[in-house]
Amino acid sequence: MTVQGKNGTLSQAVHNDMALKIEDNVINVIPADQDRKTIALQGMTRSILGSMVIGVSQGFERILEINGIGYRAEAKGKSIVFNLGYSHPIDFPLPDGISATVEKNNVVKLSGIDKQLLGQTAARIRQLRPPEPYKGKGIKYAEEHIIRKAGKTGTK
Repeated sequence: MTVQGKNGTLSQAVHNDMALKIEDNVINVIPADQDRKTIALQGMTRSILGSMVIGVSQGFERILEINGIGYRAEAKGKSIVFNLGYSHPIDFPLPDGISATVEKNNVVKLSGIDKQLLGQTAARIRQLRPPEPYKGKGIKYAEEHIIRKAGKTGTK
């Protein structure tokens, strides 16, 4: 299946047990059988195709926040350089199809048309320094809430 739009083109292989029918600008995913596995594949295929259509028409965006003293990011061409408290800066190359902007040195906005690639890239960036529960330092998603723990003084 190939989807084209104003933002680009995406292609995805469809499972052999699925048939696609396009009628009146609506894509119908029809399973070959009615067993549990095929029904699950039908839902997944429908969701992937829906994300492809939204991606090529509107695009997707993921926002990451960097919390911590001295933690910052800087965009350099097709990569992002992170200073995350390690002894060295981390150069993170962006995959093709993903673009990034850095605002105020601590907000990274990733955008692209492929939802899966965008989510995977955001997760790989978050793994560089996951947020810790005591002070909340690290890289987190903008909508993520970090459950804070009390320190040693909070046990009395």
